[in-house]
Amino acid sequence: MDSEAWAASGAAAPAPARTTPAAPHAAVFELEDVSCSYGGFTAVGGVTMTIRRNEITALIGPSGCGKSTLLRCLNRMNDLLPGAKVHGQVRYNGENVYDPDIDPVEVRRRIGMVFQKPNPFPKSVYDNVAFGPRLNRYKGDLDGLVEESLRRAALWDEVRTKLKTSALALSGGQQQRLCIARTLAVSPDVILMDEPASALDPIATLKIEDLMRELAACYTIVVVTHNMQQAARVSDRTAFFTVTVDDEHDERTGQLVEFDTTEKIFTQASDSRTEDYITGRFG
Repeated sequence: MDSEAWAASGAAAPAPARTTPAAPHAAVFELEDVSCSYGGFTAVGGVTMTIRRNEITALIGPSGCGKSTLLRCLNRMNDLLPGAKVHGQVRYNGENVYDPDIDPVEVRRRIGMVFQKPNPFPKSVYDNVAFGPRLNRYKGDLDGLVEESLRRAALWDEVRTKLKTSALALSGGQQQRLCIARTLAVSPDVILMDEPASALDPIATLKIEDLMRELAACYTIVVVTHNMQQAARVSDRTAFFTVTVDDEHDERTGQLVEFDTTEKIFTQASDSRTEDYITGRFG
């Protein structure tokens, strides 16, 4: 299935506003026995889970447990790393994103990424947001798209008079919201966030969290975080990962321990390792 056929299927259309359905939201990602290795070393292995539309899914666990590696499996970012190999099935709206006929560039457009450290381009605020649409030869009202993207990222009111100013002059929190606006400008279906607030102060962090809840009305969000309070505040479902250590071969492999609603993970965890991590007894 090529990118044009995928686009024709309507898979990237934003979902309707969040409601309270009687049944769980439709699956966006279905992971089946997913592993990722680097040069023969397995960073994370055997992950099976379902990520649902218009929900925020948090990936938590100690450093080195493969959270960010798994996140990058969802939009084929690991393809850019030498020696990286992904095994198992990563199905997005029913299609395996690692099928040879799938265009990885189209995958990354539909499944956007926001990184730990804000990474605005050394361009104006306007040109940062307009970069992706221009690259995709957007034919509509570019000014309107830039404004709408900045509004959705809760940044318009702060930068409306600074659109021609360098993005590097913004505060850290503003830069991160600009990066979110830049992602939104290419109309993704899913937004992946790798510790998006870890480099920000508490006030900027709360703004990012509020923004995530607002965006979940139209987008599916998967977020990696080390902040337990953040996971509890913003996510609908939480996946806890841990690390298994092979002393003989000096290898550490991440594994999924438990995946459930956030309320259950934080109040009635099924595995003692999950409870120990959340309560700070290890990790």
